[in-house]
Amino acid sequence: MTLIPEAVIFKHIGITLLETFIGFILVTFIGILISVILWWNKSISEVIEPYLIALNSLPKTALAPVLIVWLGNNMKTIIVCAILLAVFGTIINLYTGFATTDPDKLLLITTLGGTKKDGLFKVVLPENFPAIISSMKVNIGLCLVGVIIGEFLVANEGLGYLIIYGSQVFKLDWVMMSIVILCLIAAGLYKIIDMLEKKYMSKL
Repeated sequence: MTLIPEAVIFKHIGITLLETFIGFILVTFIGILISVILWWNKSISEVIEPYLIALNSLPKTALAPVLIVWLGNNMKTIIVCAILLAVFGTIINLYTGFATTDPDKLLLITTLGGTKKDGLFKVVLPENFPAIISSMKVNIGLCLVGVIIGEFLVANEGLGYLIIYGSQVFKLDWVMMSIVILCLIAAGLYKIIDMLEKKYMSKL
């Protein structure tokens, strides 16, 4: 059994982590931004919500060939795969939480002379912070899965590439090592989000 040199395996781990973090940050930002836009404008939400549900149900791997043609065989395609896997569910869940925020609290803000912006930052976002953290916990894992799917298809670096390449040349030790590392990474990333949540909640 031929093991991969440490310098090489750490390079592959670093590539996968970088792609995962970029995808995760973009999913979080895009998810919150679009959810706020939908909450802010009900007419836009009524038009877009059915499309979001349909896109969320679409098998994302079916879009991979299209992404390769559009974006090329590069890191951008991998990151977009990660984003597509997580962003639609995030928008749907967060918008649902925003839309069901206690209307009495929003009415109180308006009665006291506050604006819709005040309602957003003083009621909607703080009240839905647990939902945002919950979506982040799910998204960090989904982004990792999306990155691995992307690396299966287009990469020549990363743990997903190692799994595919190892299986093709019958180096099962590479495959198993990569899978174990992915499990450890997934657990570690989840733990980081969980620690941030506990730290925030302890300050309330």
